[in-house]
Amino acid sequence: MDIIVSDVIALGLIAFLSAMVLYFVSQKFKVEENPKIDEIEQILPGANCGACGKAGCRNFAEACIKADAEGFKNLYCPVGGASTMKKVADSLGFIATEKEETVAVLKCNGTCQNAPAKLAYDAPVSCRLANLISVGQSGCPNGCLRQGDCVKACPFGALSINPETGIPQVDETKCTSCGACVKMCPRGLFEIRPKGKNGQRVYVACSNKQKGAVARKNCSAACIGCMKCTKICDKIKVENNLSYIPVSVSAQEFGAELVRTCPTGAIVMTGVEKENAHD
Repeated sequence: MDIIVSDVIALGLIAFLSAMVLYFVSQKFKVEENPKIDEIEQILPGANCGACGKAGCRNFAEACIKADAEGFKNLYCPVGGASTMKKVADSLGFIATEKEETVAVLKCNGTCQNAPAKLAYDAPVSCRLANLISVGQSGCPNGCLRQGDCVKACPFGALSINPETGIPQVDETKCTSCGACVKMCPRGLFEIRPKGKNGQRVYVACSNKQKGAVARKNCSAACIGCMKCTKICDKIKVENNLSYIPVSVSAQEFGAELVRTCPTGAIVMTGVEKENAHD
């Protein structure tokens, strides 16, 4: 009995001494967290989407606290936008950098009308799986697979499958440019682009890299690499049979002419009535 009691006392003393050591060590190496981090985190939208390039809103808040005035210019929360960054800047005594608002665009116009189904897809509803086992219903190896992975990935409900076209459509009023759709699409069909003045932007709504005749056979709105757009603006390049219009190309200056000149309708312009784009 005495042995048991002495063992219990010995173990109790060891536990007590260990606890004391751990307490003093934790106090010695304790890192005081800047209370300003909580303040900045409260300003942020709390989406934790990673669109800012950080692990989450708290990590972004920590980066803001550690940054100097110059470094702060490189930090931006796409979800909160300019108004949120101004509040963060005011809280830290910095000046917020003005940045043009952006939105996700779909570089594909392979609708049910432009690219009718050429084969039946009877498998789990998943773009990633469909991309592994099939070229897709339209036959285009680079086109939208129409299974809606991007819709499920969007944390803000900005994407939906249009029942008439069969492809995703972006609700600009909800899109925060978080980039979830960009990461999710197995064919890289989404791009984050500036919204443009008065919502006007011009881009190639196609990602097909097949040669013209083959591409057109799969989709009537496919880019055929005809080079006509490059003659309108020398910033536009055609590589791998596919045209790309940089964001630096002014929609106001070149948009209407580019849309009018494109023989397949692969080039689209937003922010104008469809009939006006062809005037």
